[in-house]
Amino acid sequence: MSAPKKVSIIGSGNWGSAIAKIVGNNVNHFDAFDKQVKMYVYEEVIDGQKLTEIINSQHENVKYLPGHKIPPNVVAVSDVVEATKDADILIFVVPHQFVKKLVQLMSGNIKSTAIGISLIKGVDYNEGGIQLISKVIGDALNIEISVLMGANLAPEVADEKFCETTIGCRSKEDGKLLKDLIQSHNFRVVVVDDVETVEMCGALKNVVACGAGFVDGLGLGDNTKAAVIRLGLMEMIKFAEVFYSGSKLSTFFESCGVADLITTCYGGRNRKVSEAFVRTGKSIEVLEAEMLNGQKLQGPETAVEVNNMLKARGMEDRFPLFTAIHHICVGEIPASQMVDCIRNHPEHILSKL
Repeated sequence: MSAPKKVSIIGSGNWGSAIAKIVGNNVNHFDAFDKQVKMYVYEEVIDGQKLTEIINSQHENVKYLPGHKIPPNVVAVSDVVEATKDADILIFVVPHQFVKKLVQLMSGNIKSTAIGISLIKGVDYNEGGIQLISKVIGDALNIEISVLMGANLAPEVADEKFCETTIGCRSKEDGKLLKDLIQSHNFRVVVVDDVETVEMCGALKNVVACGAGFVDGLGLGDNTKAAVIRLGLMEMIKFAEVFYSGSKLSTFFESCGVADLITTCYGGRNRKVSEAFVRTGKSIEVLEAEMLNGQKLQGPETAVEVNNMLKARGMEDRFPLFTAIHHICVGEIPASQMVDCIRNHPEHILSKL
């Protein structure tokens, strides 16, 4: 029998801490996993005490997930290399802005046989276009990376309220292993092999959620919000068709697709901050600092990266909602003009007959 697989979690925000709660419990119920889980924590000082010390003594992330106990077998480590060097399974759950720096530190210091799974909702942009975060990680570490995306607001997952999630994984064997590691009584997992589409859904829904927040801030009502969500879904599908040929339409009807889009447009941080952006007139950056307790927004940055890709291909007019959201986030047009930007959406012009 092979040795139990060691698990490491890279990230300890509210989502990382919620996943640590599930994984820390699950490893105790399967012989396939080592009973200790290491969690990389960006070191901060809270009331004169290091956050890692608080987590390891109180078994609670008092800054990012207060009121929820993390299993005592989850050990907080402030050095990412120390946290990951012996791991067989790497769970990535940090804001996408920090990925490159972390994987550079990890490169050459992890097991060549390790596998990873990314819970990170965002994309990277370089001169060649958009690059999925799983590819950024996989290329840097030379390991296989799966993804997990779904309608999974971290506080509700931590409260153990029922929800679903989607794992995108190319290997049936790895998919089963990851499902055992992550699924719980109230956190149900479906595994599909359409990895790129699963991940793209997780990134693009945050852009649409900004649009939903603008609608709420303008007081335009539920009908307008529903239209933005529907048009957002259609642009997500079209984006995947254009830039990731081979994507499966059925994937958009998993938790990673329409379900995550709906919950994010009603309950996520991108919606919340975007509403405040309209109501207060403050910048996205100021509101992020004021409202998110050190957490990062994904939607506005993803909108920039998506717009760079669309502009490079001369395709902004084919994605008027994504384009309008980007222009609003960077202050180029007021939020009040968003509806005008989508009034003649391609979806309204093309005949369905």
